Amino acid sequence: MKEAIRYLNNAKEILKKVPVEDDTYTDVKPVREAMGSAYLAILEAINEYLLERKGFLKKELPKSVDEYKVLLKKYMSHRGHNGRLLREFDKLYDALHIAGYYRGLIYDTNAVKDYLKAARSFIEKID
Repeated sequence: MKEAIRYLNNAKEILKKVPVEDDTYTDVKPVREAMGSAYLAILEAINEYLLERKGFLKKELPKSVDEYKVLLKKYMSHRGHNGRLLREFDKLYDALHIAGYYRGLIYDTNAVKDYLKAARSFIEKID
């Protein structure tokens, strides 16, 4: 999961440079970038799993969030997660990609840190 962790660390580096007042990031643009990087870290973890453990070719990797969901259900539900991993992916997709990156709605420092921790936890479950 080397590449996934690289993306996640990049998100943390971006956040170190963002000014904070009263537990709020005052510049939303880099926070959005960091949230986008954290979401990409999750996708990279899934990609690495599919390439290294399931023998996928790069051209066979998912091209949409729906395809990722199908493959999570197909290849990772048997790992004792009973659908929890898919629910976790859904929550992280909504928070990191939609609310955090796309809409820029998450800028509370504690919330951002919690979502980055959740992303790392998700990555570790795939590894």
